[in-house]
Amino acid sequence: MFNVLHTFQPNPILISFGPFNIFYYGFLIVCGILLGSMIIFKLAEQYDINKNTVIDSAFIVVLSAIAGGRLYHVFLELPYYMDNPLNIIMLWRGGLAIHGAIIAGLLAIYFFAKKKKLNFFLLAALYTPALALGQAIGRWGNYFNQELYGLPTDKAWGIPIEAARRINEYSNYEFFHPTFLYESIGNLLIFIILFWLHKQFIKKDIKAYSVIIAVYLFLYSALRFSLEFIRIDKTPELLGLRFPQIASIILAMLASYVFYKNKESIKAIFNKNHPDKIEKNE
Repeated sequence: MFNVLHTFQPNPILISFGPFNIFYYGFLIVCGILLGSMIIFKLAEQYDINKNTVIDSAFIVVLSAIAGGRLYHVFLELPYYMDNPLNIIMLWRGGLAIHGAIIAGLLAIYFFAKKKKLNFFLLAALYTPALALGQAIGRWGNYFNQELYGLPTDKAWGIPIEAARRINEYSNYEFFHPTFLYESIGNLLIFIILFWLHKQFIKKDIKAYSVIIAVYLFLYSALRFSLEFIRIDKTPELLGLRFPQIASIILAMLASYVFYKNKESIKAIFNKNHPDKIEKNE
């Protein structure tokens, strides 16, 4: 037996009230939303955006992102949900695909901004650090559900997965890569970078807010693309790549195009002597 740092097997239920249960997964998702909202309010204040506008948008965006994330997840595991249709509504058991949440969230922001005559890029940029922070927190729900773990490992930081939760091909293994932890740490670093970028944009009066969105899309896509090589949960594949990897490639390419179209703004972020008020937004 190799040396391990962690042997605890968590219970997915946080609190029980008779027949009613509060799951860690749902609790952590709510915590992520609340802390993310605090970040959005803080940034919105510095951009001089009305707090009520942020509250109104947050309600629509969060609901859209949850619905989009769930629908995308159901699509990826359609055979299972065809056999278990009632499980589609059981969000507390896990199952939110981030790419679906991103797409639905951006669409919600676009239509909200268009209706309220707001800057779509700025409004979407406000949500990116909050999204990264929410992901960093929410990923721990996968730990308590013992899901979305990686390949078997003999590394000291491997986590034990109970026999009933193991994928059939790896039923003889006990310890697996904690991919939830890898992604949580990666998202926390992305949050720090995005928050720093907002500070630079405010300080230097840079208006190319699409760059902040692109930084999130590129960094998260790189993180997710890499982790998919060790994740073993079932997902459709195309040309030898898992669907999340294909989505990550598309988003990274889109982000790279934004970087190319906003080269001057990117220079301004790092150049103390660069002219202010660069407003290109493509």
